[in-house]
Amino acid sequence: MRQLVGRIQERGILEAALKSNRPELIVVYGRRRIGKTFLIDKVYEKEIKFRFSGIHNASLKEQLANFHLVLSDKNLRFKEPKSWIEAFHHLGKYFDTLKSKKKKVLFIDEFPWLDSRRSNFLSAFDNFWNNYASKRDDMVVIVCGSAASYMIQNIIKNKGGLHNRLTESIQLAAFNLNETEQLLKQNKVKFSRYDILQIYMAMGGIPHYLDKINPGESVPQALDRLCFMKNGFLRTEFENVFASLFDFYENHESIVRSLASVRKGLTRNEISAKTGMPSGGGLTKALMELEDSGFIENYLPYQGVKDSIYRLSDEYSMFYIKYIEKTKPSQGGLWMVMQGKQSYKIWSGYSFETICIKHVEQIKEGLKIAGINSTHGSWIEKGNGKGAQIDMLIDRDDNVINLCEMKFYNTEFTLNKKYANEIANKSNKFVESTKTKKSVFVTFITTYGLVSNQYSKQYVQNELTIDNLFKKL
Repeated sequence: MRQLVGRIQERGILEAALKSNRPELIVVYGRRRIGKTFLIDKVYEKEIKFRFSGIHNASLKEQLANFHLVLSDKNLRFKEPKSWIEAFHHLGKYFDTLKSKKKKVLFIDEFPWLDSRRSNFLSAFDNFWNNYASKRDDMVVIVCGSAASYMIQNIIKNKGGLHNRLTESIQLAAFNLNETEQLLKQNKVKFSRYDILQIYMAMGGIPHYLDKINPGESVPQALDRLCFMKNGFLRTEFENVFASLFDFYENHESIVRSLASVRKGLTRNEISAKTGMPSGGGLTKALMELEDSGFIENYLPYQGVKDSIYRLSDEYSMFYIKYIEKTKPSQGGLWMVMQGKQSYKIWSGYSFETICIKHVEQIKEGLKIAGINSTHGSWIEKGNGKGAQIDMLIDRDDNVINLCEMKFYNTEFTLNKKYANEIANKSNKFVESTKTKKSVFVTFITTYGLVSNQYSKQYVQNELTIDNLFKKL
């Protein structure tokens, strides 16, 4: 039987709810395929007394009929409800029949799909919680959904009857490299860490995608089957992801495509110009929804820049736009050819930088500065001559700034004279522009380390490898 990988903090929250002496209302949200239902089922497998799930694009009558069928399986005879108020009344009557004093879990999955127009589902649920479930110290009500913006706006930030009623909220994120490695090992997939990085670049840490890899496959075989052969699971997933999460999903897809074309990210105005979307409420809503769902991230560059930058952080979307959608279905062997091209080497270098930024806490641990307060960001200077860019720096309270150089390479990386001079010039420009008084350390994060030579000894203060990125925190 599959075991739960990672999710230590989230598991702790759910388990604590079973031990509390109060009623619990918990919301779990996160993008499609992230493992929300699996987490809840594994932690609460013995305590769930009733569960039902919304049906995508189903009518009110169909949703109520589904609810009635699930309740009928409990050997209780209730008339099919004509409204959600009536349905929740029946549900309360069912829980009244459960005499155990132990905590009882009500699990409502795909919650947003139930709240269709004129269904009055949310107000009925609000009434059920406030007038029934909140009066029972033995109840845990857990609601779950993939539409993160809906969950945040309608439950977490609810201004009506659910205002301040929530006891816990859990945003489920993609697996990091350590958790990805654990899942693959559990599935008997034996990849080196270099291979796991290549898989991560293509599909990110989405558990459902990773579960599709078969034991005994190489990375090219797995990617060929899933991404480039006819009916490959990841060939059609891109459109399904956005269509199932967002209304007017074409706007979200357009934003993601615009960000995929510029690795350094774009400002809000630049996104508006690239997509043709007016810089108003519609753009604000789409950006917020993409950020809440984990597809993009928003950050302020280091020093002096007022406009925040949006950057695409979803590996699968980047890989799909760059490679999958541009290729016709093959019979196999396509990825072996494509990954040998120079264009992939350049693209994988950019993707590795994004992964390093996501694993900044592991990098801090590797530098032995986890206990030191610090901030991280990027720095760009545009000049008349050659500009300068640092994709990640770590500004520390112990008077040091790490300027991080990230290189994805299939062997040890050799720092030559030309590259060493570029680093020196970049470092000097950074000090001159920011007027920092702190010590500036050049830090290399590479796949297998640096070849020790006169340039690495002279210009590099810290070295980390991919093993540091796989560190369990």
